[in-house]
Order: sequence, then C-alpha cells, then structure tokens
Amino acid sequence: MSRSRIPVIDALRGFAILAMIAYHLSWDLSWFGFVDWPVSEGPGWRIFSGAIAGSFLFLAGAGLVLAHGQGIRWKAFWKREAVIVAAALGVSAATYFAFSGIFVRFGILHSIAAGSLIALPFVRLPALFAYAAAVAVYTLPQWASSPVFDGDLYLWTGLGTPASGSVDYVPLAPWAAAVLLGVAVFKTPGMPALLEALRSLRLASWPGRLIRFCGRRSLAIYLLHQPMLYGLVWSLAAAGLAPDRIALGFQESCVERCVLTGGSEAQCKAICACTLNTLKEDGLWEPLLTNPEDPALLQDMNNHYNACSFPADSIQTPNR
Repeated sequence: MSRSRIPVIDALRGFAILAMIAYHLSWDLSWFGFVDWPVSEGPGWRIFSGAIAGSFLFLAGAGLVLAHGQGIRWKAFWKREAVIVAAALGVSAATYFAFSGIFVRFGILHSIAAGSLIALPFVRLPALFAYAAAVAVYTLPQWASSPVFDGDLYLWTGLGTPASGSVDYVPLAPWAAAVLLGVAVFKTPGMPALLEALRSLRLASWPGRLIRFCGRRSLAIYLLHQPMLYGLVWSLAAAGLAPDRIALGFQESCVERCVLTGGSEAQCKAICACTLNTLKEDGLWEPLLTNPEDPALLQDMNNHYNACSFPADSIQTPNR
C-alpha cells in the first residue's frame, strides 16, 4: 500500500478537527456564561464529544496501517510518538495552570500515544486479530473493572473510578478500541483497492483544500485553537460582555413562581425585572448572593417584590 497522502483521509481528519473546534468554542462560551448550553453534561453534547474523540482515535489506527502496513518504520514511528507525548504533556501542563484540580491527566493525545503502542503489533497481523482486540478492549470495563484501579494512579486504564475530575478524560478502556478498530478496518481485505480508488478524489475546491489543510495540520491546530478560543472568550468576559447568568436565573425562577400565584407572564416579567433592579440599586443583590438564606435579606427581597408588584396587589409574594 502506498504511503503517499490520500486526500479523503486528510479531509476526514480535517472534519474531526473542525468539529472539535466547534465543541471547544461551545464549551468556552458555556464556561464563561455566554450561553446556557449543557456542554459538560448534556447527553447530546456527550455523544458529540465522544464521536469527535472516537474519530481521531480511529484515524490514528488507520494512519498506522497507511504508514507501516508494508513494514514498521521504527524511526518514523518513534518520532511521531515523541511528538504526540510531548504535546500531551504540554496540554496537561497548560490545563493545570488554567484549571488546577480538573486539568487533563489523560486526554485524547495521551490516549492516541498509548493506543498507538498497543495497536502497532496488530498492523502486521491479519485484520481478524485487530477486530478481536478491539472488542476485548471495548468490553474491558464491563468485565475487568475493580476497586483496585480506583484513584488517580490508574485512571489511565479506565477500569476504576478516578479521584479527580478532568476537562478531558479519554482512558485506554474503552477508547483504545477505536485505534484497534481503525487498524482492523484498514487491514480488511479489499481496503487497499478502495483506497486506491479514493485517491482520484482530489477535493481541489477551496473548501476541500481548506479541510485537507486542517487535516494535515491537525496536531498544530489542536494545540493552538483552544488557548486562542479560551483567551478570546475570557477577554470578552473580563470586559463585562458576558451575560449575568445568576441574575437571569433569578429572574426566570421569580417569573415561574409569580405565574404560579396568578400573574400573567408579561406582568410577572416586569415585576421580577423591577425587583432585581431595585435590589441592585439598594446594594442588596451582592449580599443576597453571598448569604442567600439570611432571613433579613430574604425579607428585604420580598419587600422589594411587593413594592414592584403594586398596584398588582392580587399577586401573592412568591416564597423563596
């Protein structure tokens, strides 16, 4: 199999990196309160994030076959491995300073580096072995998990419960299965002929060239895009351009309770906006955030609500 680049493979990697940029931008916007999207815990977002990670890992396995299918080129392999390990350590260090306790201990780059070591021997074996290994690794958490692997020391295995959280966690079990699957698929009989046919798809239009460029420079883009996006969104937040999510949440909760007591939605929005504004004007908003259960502050809040409700005296004061 020729080791020359295949435009479609570069394009697939390019699509993956563009999807990752979109995900990270969404995460940054959510982190700083510009949007209320559940990026960290929403099931749809989790699927999106998992699909991106799986794509990179699958393509890493495919790349092993394309680069070493006719014989392992050890010098090239170790050079690539060293670059990925260095990049992974750089991500861990950068996120430690940015996020402290939830820094990346074993993320996508760590998983690619370790998964490549695991998958490399299967490049020289029939595809069936790689398929079997992929199934074994994917199911490993179901039959090999143990409290022995709990804590951060063995978090890379995926077989226990980590003691710390992380903004990116891609343990070997089950994620190394995607690397093995990439090897298996690209070792499947008939794949060389398919790849040769795909070489004719040059993707020469400007969108195609852009996506292929992203695919060829995926590691550099991965390392640079998040610091740039995070810095941009942080700058906007520091400039006071982020919406006050706490205040918005207060108003939404206030309106819901007001409507339940008989007010119209339009009327309740006006009352709750007035309540929030007068709390801020009278210097009560910050103390209320600091001591939300203080009886005196709660009474002051209710008094402001009652004052804003006038002359809508038919609406009862909502209980906090």
